[in-house]
Amino acid sequence: MKFRYLGNSGFKVSAISYGNWLTHGEQVEQDIAFSCVKAALEAGITTFDTADAYAEGRAEEVLGKALKDQRRESLEVFTKVYFPTGKGPNDTGLSRKHIHESINASLKRLGMDYVDLYQAHRYDHFTPLEETMEAFADVVRSGKALYIGVSEWTADQLREGHRLARELHIPFVSNQPQYNMIWRVIEPEVVPTSCEIGVSQVVYSPLYEGVLTGKYLPGEAPAEGTRAATEGVNTFLTNKLQDQTLLERVQQLKPIADELEITMAQLALAWILANDNVASAIAGASKPEQITAAAAAADIELPSDVLTRIDEVLGDSVNRDASATARSAPTERLVW
Repeated sequence: MKFRYLGNSGFKVSAISYGNWLTHGEQVEQDIAFSCVKAALEAGITTFDTADAYAEGRAEEVLGKALKDQRRESLEVFTKVYFPTGKGPNDTGLSRKHIHESINASLKRLGMDYVDLYQAHRYDHFTPLEETMEAFADVVRSGKALYIGVSEWTADQLREGHRLARELHIPFVSNQPQYNMIWRVIEPEVVPTSCEIGVSQVVYSPLYEGVLTGKYLPGEAPAEGTRAATEGVNTFLTNKLQDQTLLERVQQLKPIADELEITMAQLALAWILANDNVASAIAGASKPEQITAAAAAADIELPSDVLTRIDEVLGDSVNRDASATARSAPTERLVW
């Protein structure tokens, strides 16, 4: 496993990290989740990403149990705060109250004294940014988190958050956006700004909800057992699978992967890691062999001509609309 520095800091993370959104506490049984975490560790993955809102807190609990016997200093554990964690009016957002109550609840569920990275899961339009950053500073100074990051923030939001973090003397090191061969909306503005201020990307959905594995074929119903065929977890896939042109173009990536003697999933992950601003790509798994294969992508370096061929194949299916990032933050307070 290769490791990369997170932002302008001395903190390293594994190039492939393990994430448990939509799996732990929901899609897979606990014993399978434990097996996936074990496989990740055996493959050299030491970075684990979760959030308080995943499976209503169960994801953190399962991850904490799976890592219980590991040497804490050898792990990098990330979690997040923002989305609703209860039915109360203050059980959401990035207020001082919600941040402090959420970090305590996350640490309890994880069974840990601290997390390495605490992330704002979205930008909160209803809480002054100064209040949010001051609360994060308190979390860091209390030793409950070592570094601060965010998720799906725009270039302007990143710049202002970083400015306040500098004033407060806390390490603001990362942004967690969706990023993959198809969804490249961070490239025009977020990535250049991040490079300028010393922030890395820790990206989610590297396989575009499984589309880039090539398992969803044009004109065919999703195979039984896939995420798209599983009721309750296929919400994010509906529009993608209706785009027959996209599915056809993804199939044209298979010869490229075959020439390199790698899987299409590994091709997608290696493509992401070709971006120097990416510190880690988050891979999920419902089977141990999936995370083992994903980890191998850290050692794959794609030649420049392969990157060009990928662009030619995908053509105008690629989304580079920078305004899409701003739309990811809810414009009203979310509640259960």
